[in-house]
Amino acid sequence: MTKETNYTFDSVRIVMVNTTEPGNIGAAARAMKNMNLSRLYLVNPRGYPSAVATARASGADDVLSQAVVCNSLEEALQGTHLVIGASARQRNIKWRQMDVVSACAEIKQTTGIKGQEVAVVFGTEKFGLTNEELDLCQILMTIPGNPNYFSLNVASAIQVFAYQNYVYNTTTEFEKSENVLASYQELEGFYAHFSQVLEYIEYFEDKRPKALLMRRLRRFFGRAEPEKEEVAIFRGILRNIKPYLK
Repeated sequence: MTKETNYTFDSVRIVMVNTTEPGNIGAAARAMKNMNLSRLYLVNPRGYPSAVATARASGADDVLSQAVVCNSLEEALQGTHLVIGASARQRNIKWRQMDVVSACAEIKQTTGIKGQEVAVVFGTEKFGLTNEELDLCQILMTIPGNPNYFSLNVASAIQVFAYQNYVYNTTTEFEKSENVLASYQELEGFYAHFSQVLEYIEYFEDKRPKALLMRRLRRFFGRAEPEKEEVAIFRGILRNIKPYLK
């Protein structure tokens, strides 16, 4: 179960600039909805609206229907307080650069103040953002990847960001196990029983000395932190090999 912090996901907008493939818009909408983002801005999208985009959205139709179509990036950025441009590569001109994790920290800090909004801008499939478009951004966000082959699809890049943003701003609570760990006495009884059975089947020998082997087995089960019921299961198996006499 995930628990959201005071962070407001509605304060983050995803801006896609000059997208040429409508399917990428649909895939981006799907990625956004999975990670609780809903505000999509499209700057001069080609061939949109599109049945292909709707199909790729796969149930995130509400994100598409509420998407704001703009004529310019400047229009899409109106009302924001922090603009982050996504790029697969570093540029010669040194904007303030961050990886995706650090960028999410900046987003959390900015949106922590009521009324402040953040735009995360993604460029075209082929060329990404131009230098002129990056001039409108305060931060250049890069997603680390294989330096010998990095060809991240724009929708995939949005998915990576949306996931990291979600993880950074939520806490995950797992159901706690109510099973009781085996006690010291129960473990010692198990090790003694195990040793007895190994002696019975004549497993110990010069190449497998008892002291060394039992030490390794203790380490193995120690790492596993066996529960009371699990030790009881093992003891039952051992009893079927040789009755426990002690």
